[in-house]
Amino acid sequence: MTLEELESTQVCSYFIALVLGALVGFLSPSTGLLGEGWIEPLLGVLLYAMFAQIPFLQLWKAFSHWRFMAALGVANFMIVPLLIWLMTRLLPEESPLLLGVSLVLLAPCIDYVVVFTQLGRGDAKLMLAATPLLLLLQIILVPLYLWLILGDSATSLFSAAPVLKAFVVLILIPLVLAIVTEWVGGRLHIAQRWQAATAWLPVPLMALVLFAIVASQLPKITDQLSLIGSAIPFFVAFMLIMPVIARVLSHSFRLEAAAGRALVFGASTRNSLVVLPLAFALPDSTRTLVAAVIVTQTLVELVGEVIYVRVVPKWVIPDQQ
Repeated sequence: MTLEELESTQVCSYFIALVLGALVGFLSPSTGLLGEGWIEPLLGVLLYAMFAQIPFLQLWKAFSHWRFMAALGVANFMIVPLLIWLMTRLLPEESPLLLGVSLVLLAPCIDYVVVFTQLGRGDAKLMLAATPLLLLLQIILVPLYLWLILGDSATSLFSAAPVLKAFVVLILIPLVLAIVTEWVGGRLHIAQRWQAATAWLPVPLMALVLFAIVASQLPKITDQLSLIGSAIPFFVAFMLIMPVIARVLSHSFRLEAAAGRALVFGASTRNSLVVLPLAFALPDSTRTLVAAVIVTQTLVELVGEVIYVRVVPKWVIPDQQ
């Protein structure tokens, strides 16, 4: 199997992991709970492997196509926060549901969005060049937008010590190690081979993380499944609205078709991996439900991405606009 073949099977792999996790969580809750201790270690390694594929030391390339980067920035850091604010006015204030929906939709995807962009006949290289900029901007701006949308009452749920620990251990350390890996890889052949080997890790590790989360958390939320299900319409609405907005932006910024498709995927795909550590830093009474909402968004998004791959190049951004 080649790396491209592995990545092309990721949707199927993730669904299998989710189904197996659900079966274990329902049929043997005590066994599923054993996986809780593996979530954070797996997530840390997964984030490192994911960050290792991002060309941080070539950040300057992101600005070579300034129209695309400007459109992507407007979509993710101006329009999306406003859209989320409008959508979440329909949710009860100070609820874990409101927090989970806001948290997961604010962060743009930086990993499998590249694969789906390529499958959807978008400019995957352009999307890849944008990933380091998207990651840095969301680390800075997502907490600010979370406060603006939710206010002090909801953001007060985040205690400083657990959030700082989660950020350092699960985001900052993997990020620094990935940058070091890239820097050393430019100088040592063995480091280049290591970096290439890490490209095989995100898909199986993502499947393991999804399995561990569902198997360990499902027994805790069986009486709240209907509440979690009420977030699905918001995720579906987001995936229906954003391609329309991205098409308008593509036309406004005069993007070629492939770049326009990349914009659709980059504006519509969210980044559950980066916000999961923040969810697990919440108090016990809130953490499980927020994490479940985030995983639910991933499930909805995977279905949406499969549809996007066919619909975006044919109907949203066709070759002849």
